[in-house]
This record gives sequence, C-alpha cells and structure tokens, in this order.
Amino acid sequence: MANEIPFPLYHKTARKNTIQRALDTTLLFLLISLLFYRLLSLKTHGFVWLLAFLCESWFTFFWFLIVNAKWNPVDIKTYPQSLEPRFPELPAVDMFVTTADPVREPPIMTVNTVLSLLAVDYPADKLACYVSDDGCSALTFYSLVESSKFAKLWVRFCKKYKVQVRAPFRYFLEDPISTSAPNLEFKEEWEKIKAEYEHLWLKIKEASRKSAPCNLTHDLAVFANIETSNHPTIIKIIGENCEEDVPHLVYISREKRPKYPHHFKAGAMNVLSRVSGLMTNAPFTLNVDCDMFVNNPQVVREALCQLVGRESERDVGFIQYPQCFYNATKDDPYGNQMVVLMEYIGRGLAGLQGPPYSGTGCFHRRKVIYGAWPGNAASINDYEAMKEFGKSEEFLESATHALKGEKGIRKSISDYLEASFQVAACDYESGSSWGTKFGWIYGSMTEDVLTGLNIHKKGWKSNFHLLDPPAFLGCAPTGGPAAMTQQKRWATGLLEILVSKSNPIVFTLTGNLQFRLYLFYIYLLSWGLTSVPELCYAALPAYCIIANSHFLPKVQDPAILIPVAIFVTYNMLTLREYLKVDLSFRAWWNNMRMARITATSAYLFGVLAVVLKLLGLSDTVFEVTQKDDEASEDEDDDEINGTAKFTFDESPIFVPGTTLLLVHLTALLSLCLGLRPLVHKDGQGSGVGLGEVLCSLWVVLCFRPFMKGLFRRGKYGIPSSTIFKSTSLAFVLVCLGTASWA
Repeated sequence: MANEIPFPLYHKTARKNTIQRALDTTLLFLLISLLFYRLLSLKTHGFVWLLAFLCESWFTFFWFLIVNAKWNPVDIKTYPQSLEPRFPELPAVDMFVTTADPVREPPIMTVNTVLSLLAVDYPADKLACYVSDDGCSALTFYSLVESSKFAKLWVRFCKKYKVQVRAPFRYFLEDPISTSAPNLEFKEEWEKIKAEYEHLWLKIKEASRKSAPCNLTHDLAVFANIETSNHPTIIKIIGENCEEDVPHLVYISREKRPKYPHHFKAGAMNVLSRVSGLMTNAPFTLNVDCDMFVNNPQVVREALCQLVGRESERDVGFIQYPQCFYNATKDDPYGNQMVVLMEYIGRGLAGLQGPPYSGTGCFHRRKVIYGAWPGNAASINDYEAMKEFGKSEEFLESATHALKGEKGIRKSISDYLEASFQVAACDYESGSSWGTKFGWIYGSMTEDVLTGLNIHKKGWKSNFHLLDPPAFLGCAPTGGPAAMTQQKRWATGLLEILVSKSNPIVFTLTGNLQFRLYLFYIYLLSWGLTSVPELCYAALPAYCIIANSHFLPKVQDPAILIPVAIFVTYNMLTLREYLKVDLSFRAWWNNMRMARITATSAYLFGVLAVVLKLLGLSDTVFEVTQKDDEASEDEDDDEINGTAKFTFDESPIFVPGTTLLLVHLTALLSLCLGLRPLVHKDGQGSGVGLGEVLCSLWVVLCFRPFMKGLFRRGKYGIPSSTIFKSTSLAFVLVCLGTASWA
C-alpha cells in the first residue's frame, strides 16, 4: 500500500554557508561604516557629499535585502523512481505553451518546444498540450499541424531509445552514429527520423517566406482576412490521444476585440486555464514559453515528487525551475543568463517560503490557480461560483471538481469544443474574478511575479529545483536591443506591482506572506528604482572632476580605506560566486559591466514608463523580445566563434549610457589637458582627488562597449541620431558642472 512506504519522494537539505555569510556580512558592515562616516562629516561638505550619502544608503539597503535572500540556501533531492510504486495511477498534467508573434517568435521554435513536451517521459494518456497563439497566425497553426504528423514518429523514437534531448533541432546537432557504435536498427531509424525532421523544417521555412503558408482552405479557412487584434476565437484539436501514444494537442487563439482589454500573456494564460479545465482538467499544469523546450525528459516526474508527497508537503503551490539557455554566447556578454542569481538567491529562497513565479518552466496545482487556500477544502455554492468563475455551467462543474480534488467523469475533449469557445470569448471575464482574485493576475507586464505573489500571500509555499541536466532550455536575447527591451519590460512590470494595491506590504499585513519573503519581493520589485541612485553615483566622478569637487575621502585621509575595502570586497565576493559555479572571470566581468549598463538605461526607461502611467499620460506597452530560432545565414565570425559584439539600434534606451560615457570622456580629457586641477588653488586639497579620477576611469571601462560603438558602423555602431542626442545632453551637463565650479 502507498502509506506503507516511508521513503519520501523528496527532501530538503540545508547547505553549509559559513564563508558566504561571513563575506556578505563583512560587506554589509563596511557599507554601514561608510554611511556613519558620511553622517559624521556631512556638515563640512556640500551637496555632492549628501548625494553620495543618499545613493550609498540605497545600496546598503539593497545589499541587506540580497543577504536576506541568500542566507538559508537548501538543496532539494527528489526520488522519481519511487513515484509510481506509491501512486500507480499517475496524475494528469496539462501543458501550456504561449506564443504571440510569428516574426519575433518563429514557429519552428514553437514546434520544437511542443515536440519536446509531447515526447516527455510520462504516460501520453496523462498529458495534454495546449498552445496559445496570441498572434492568430495561420503560419503557427500550419506548423503545428505539420509537426503533429512528425510527432507520432518522434515520440515513439524518443521513448524507445530513451533520448535525452527531445527537441529535434538540438538533438540532431550531434551525430550519435559517429560517436558510438549503435545497432543497425537504431541507425536506420535515426536517419529516417532526421530526414523527416529536415523535411518538416524545410516546409515550415518555405511557408514562412510566403504571405500565406498555403491555401487558406479547410481548417485554415478561418485565418482568411484575419486581423491580429480583432478576430473571433479559433480553437482546433490538432491531435487527440485516441491510441494513447501521443498526448492531446490543442491550438487556441482567443477572441480579441478593440473595446476589450486582452491583458497580454496573463489573459492568454487564463484562457488556457479555462479551456484545459473543460477538456482535460488535469490537477497539475505546466507552462513554458514558446522557446523553452524540455531538456530533461524526467522533469514531470521530478516535479510531481514535490507536489504529491506527504500530507505536510501538499502546501507546495508551485515548482519553479530556473531559466537556462541553449544559445548562451561564450562568457555571457549581455549578462542575461542569471546563473549566479539562480544558484545563490534561488536556493536561498527555497529555504524560505519559496521563490517567485518567473513565468516559464513552472508546475502549478490547478486548484491554486483557481484561488484555493492551503489546507482548506473548497465549499462554494453555484451562485457564488457563477459570479467568480464566469457564466459557463460546464466550466463551473470542472472548476468545482478541481477545487475539491475530484476527477469527475471526463468525455472526449472534442465534446467540450463548443463550451471552450464560450470561455475563450473576450467578454467572458466581465463581472468575474479572473485576473483579480485568481488565475493569472492583471495589472503588470510581469504578470508572473504578480501571480506568484498572490499565491504566496495565501500561505502557499513554492520550491526551486535545479536539475542536472537542466529541466528546460530557452533562447536568451542575443543582441543589445533585445537584452535592453527585456530588461526594460521586467523593470516596468515589477515597479507596476510595487506602486499598486497588490504590493507585498499589503500582503504581509493582511495575508500570509512571510516577512523574509516580503523583504525579497521588495528587492525584486525595486530593480527599476535602482536606476536613479546608480545613474547619480555613476555621474558623480565626472561631475566632481568638472566642478573641481570630491565625493570620496582624500588619499591621505584614513577613511579612504572604507570605500577601497568595499570596492575590493564586493568584487572579490562576486568573483568568488562566479568561479564557484564554473563561470569564467570574463563572464563575471561581463555581468558586472552589464549590471551598470542595464541599471542606467533599461531600468531608467522602465521607471519613466511607470511614472507616465501614474500621471495618466501614457500606458505601458508589452514588447515581445526578439528570439532567434536557429543560426542565421548572415552570422559573423564573432558569433560563430562563440563571442559577441555589443549591438545597438535607434532606440532612445541607449541615450543615457552614451551621454554618461561622453560626460566622463569630457571630464577626463579636460583633466589631461590641464583645464581642471587635481587640487583647489588654495592648496588645501579641497578639490577633485585621485579617487574621483579612478572612479571615472572605472565607469568608462564599464561602458567600453558604448565607446567602441562610437567608432563602429551598422548594428555594432551607435546610430548618429543617438550620438547627436547624447552629445547635446552631455554638453548641457558639462556646462552645468562648469558653472557650479565657477
């Protein structure tokens, strides 16, 4: 019997963290010491000293929040081999894939993600895959239809030969025939499957070059003369699991009308929840972005070990897997792979109430999405439910079963097609609690974090699980504009939550959000606000050189040891973290450099977007990040060799960084030409010192990609319009600094 097996399906083990804690605490002590020094000497210094004190106060507070998140790291060990002995009838899982733009998110990428999900190592009759296409693209639908034919061969092949990587475009990069001695049967099947995939790839590529993928007849007729933002609901059952060898595959493009808000990805996820609730109503769901394919075929079993364990473990609301990337350029030149963040902060949060929901690679309990609280069985009457969940009686019945943990009697998924159109309508949520009390919560471009916060405030826990090999692999932004766009969207969405009624302060006072997790959410949601002190502090050295002032203690002052110790300790501490996870010195430097660039550019525009929204002058706009499906034909040598040059476009997001660089170059040039003395004319050393010069050089070093961009052309060069705007701003700032000195 299941209850006779005492062995757990997973357990957590606290990590020894003595050295890390000592280093983190030392840096915190040094930061506090600098603040005390600033306070004691504030009366004898001017505005520059006060500005430095304010910036350093923010940095100290931010570091305290980081230390809090890293303080209690844990490891999670799962035992998937014990899952079926304890639960002979495995629970069902509904898998969600979201895509929004067939140009920025090429269909061949979505196809590979779907194929990897269909081939996951789990009974096919317990799985269903739902694809939400917010771009309402005939090309995406056509690609899925064609891939469903290939899936019958691919799923069988993967399970027969226990293939590790189940996304074809990654699996066929290597030739297992040449690196091993396979049997003749495997060789023949491998070559056949590869040829079939190449044929599929060519068909999709050819279709993408046309204005329409093929004749818009039969199933494709609904896409004729379609408008992306104004169209009826389209739901197509591409593959139904009749033979129990390939999971269900369902295509959904929800209704969109101009007068109804569609709430971006959050709205799409809520439609997926309702349609899947009608058709299959699995107790657990997995959602991934269209570029996040399954890299570890055991991931469903691994996640369920943490979701169906002992009674005391069932307060785990969701399992979050880290975002890892298959197209990681050598040494992470754009600083967007977040390996160290996941390793230290992710593990640390697993020792608290759990990590936030990060939007992809996440398993949820369906009843959690439907608003259930831990430990409480749902008891709702029909009238209340109709108001909360919408006016579909069939969906209400399925939601009631999900909340009570009951299976209910399921029919063929095609029998629920008509009801699915109703719950995917753009007006279905009117008067309901979708997006406010349950489902994916509306009100932020980072709907994932807001949704996770809403779950945590009810007292649910979450787990952070690092697998080897990684559970999912995705596509990281591969250029400066894409990386900055993504970071700006994150900063905007996080700040939207902080200034809303759903901020963690409210949830800590009125809900069950743990205080230390509340501190982490403050850190996370304040990423955008960091731009203001970062920009001010980065500008201080140049201002001091131009204005003949100083914001650091003089070299002869013993207090200079405090900022020097902070600089050395912080860099050695972060370098140690990178080296411990097998990253290079170069990767550490790239991330340190990009942290400065991102904070003073993308985050700044995120703050500006939220301010304009609060003033009612404009609304925030969701920008889909450009993703590259496979190696393009015009790759340069740097990209082929695993390195990358920083790229630019005409976006104003590059203006602040270019302006900051030009101001520093002007300040250093004026100093070299003797236009600015190192000390004041009275000889008392009250003017600019060596510290300010070294800091200015450090800022220039951090913005070295921008300096190279000043002299390059094409996508590697800063556009002339950006240089003109930045030069004008730099001239004004330099004149202001010179006027203050005069």
